[in-house]
Amino acid sequence: MGLDQYLSKKIYVKNWEHMADSEKTFFTVTGKLAKAIDVTKIKYIEEEVMYWRKANQIHGWFVENVQNGNDDCGEYYVDREKLEELKDAIDLVLTAKTKEVACGVLPPTSGFFFGGYEVDEWYWKELETTSVALASALKDDDGEYYYHASW
Repeated sequence: MGLDQYLSKKIYVKNWEHMADSEKTFFTVTGKLAKAIDVTKIKYIEEEVMYWRKANQIHGWFVENVQNGNDDCGEYYVDREKLEELKDAIDLVLTAKTKEVACGVLPPTSGFFFGGYEVDEWYWKELETTSVALASALKDDDGEYYYHASW
């Protein structure tokens, strides 16, 4: 139990009858779900871009900057500009590497089993990992990004 957070990328892959074969996406499903999945009905592929466990400073940023202050376990669309803003904020904090800047830009956020509220090695590690993941995501022009948290 606690704060689990996900950034995912959804790619629209629906094949339409009017599309040429060169425009279509082809799927092969094997394994135990092969009979349960009708590949002609697949609309999206969803990839996990980032998973956090109790990275409350990141969650707080999404709540304030993407979710309009609603901390409701919903799924929220995150446009490219917001991903860039988060990466810039993280990089600013990592460059300064002070508690004052950290608490001013990406403060620890309290909540139900949200983890520690200290600016400690876990805080910095989450920012470093997130910066790398966002840099990779921002190089990719395909798909739409969504943030979701639960606790």
